[in-house]
Amino acid sequence: MLNTAEIWAPIILSLEVALLVVIITALLGLPLSRLMARGHFTGRDIIESIITLPLVLPPSVTGYALLILVSKNGLLGRWLESIGFPVVFTWRAIVLASLVVAFPLFYRSARAAIESVNPNYEQAARTLGAGELRVFLTVTLPLASRGIIAGLVLSFARSLGEFGATLMVAGNIPGQTQTIPTAIYFAVEAGHDQTAQVLVAVVTLISFAVIYWVNYSERRGIKHNLRRE
Repeated sequence: MLNTAEIWAPIILSLEVALLVVIITALLGLPLSRLMARGHFTGRDIIESIITLPLVLPPSVTGYALLILVSKNGLLGRWLESIGFPVVFTWRAIVLASLVVAFPLFYRSARAAIESVNPNYEQAARTLGAGELRVFLTVTLPLASRGIIAGLVLSFARSLGEFGATLMVAGNIPGQTQTIPTAIYFAVEAGHDQTAQVLVAVVTLISFAVIYWVNYSERRGIKHNLRRE
């Protein structure tokens, strides 16, 4: 018999974490993407490599690195514990792990979208007296919005499906740190196949909707550009 609480708790937690990750990603990623897309400075390639490193690292390695950083005796963990802001084995650890693995997806999409904007449009706005912030908000952001939104949607989906790094730093505490992927894994381990099947169906449906929307949006963008030409 299905346990409703076992199904809804990880779904709600995963959705809340994914939405929070999207917000943080947008706030941190937009200025960084703008800097990397338009800036030319020493060490740019090294910084970009560090940003995108989680895309190729095994999730367990990423999780272990985070554990070294934010555990009670970690580089930042000791200080966080002293101010009453523990991270390991809390919902904050899920947010951190999901953010680290999802951020590169948004960054690559947003940077490419900003790079696709004709710099002449931005220069024209500056010539008319607009400051850099206004140029970004009124010229660059609207023109790059399709790629930026696609990046956010992909980050949402990646955050929703994060497993390895989350398990390393947050564990699997039902009702507290149990996300959809960890709930599926431990449901299968415990022989609760019906619970696992329902959760698999939910995450698959959400992921399919995300990919469908991204593909549909890209096709519309291509058609729109062809009409403009």
